[in-house]
Amino acid sequence: MTTQPLQKPEQDDEVLTQDPAKVILFNDDIHTFDEVITQLVKATRCSAAQAEALAMEVHTKGRAVVFAGELARCMEVSGILEEIKLMTQIEVS
Repeated sequence: MTTQPLQKPEQDDEVLTQDPAKVILFNDDIHTFDEVITQLVKATRCSAAQAEALAMEVHTKGRAVVFAGELARCMEVSGILEEIKLMTQIEVS
């Protein structure tokens, strides 16, 4: 009896980039609402009103999902938020 090593599917890289993911933003006592709102607009391309609502949710709940989409885009959003030292986390479903 011979055994062969398991082979990974050829689409591994594609699966990783296509997985639904989300960016979570955590509250802190360092940044102002205006700083967070500005960075959210820059990172997610949402309106100022949407960014304000997200910032309020982060403030009141301690964290909020501020973006959901492909992993590669979530990494971009997280990177932009972290430019001003905001704390983020990416979760993959």
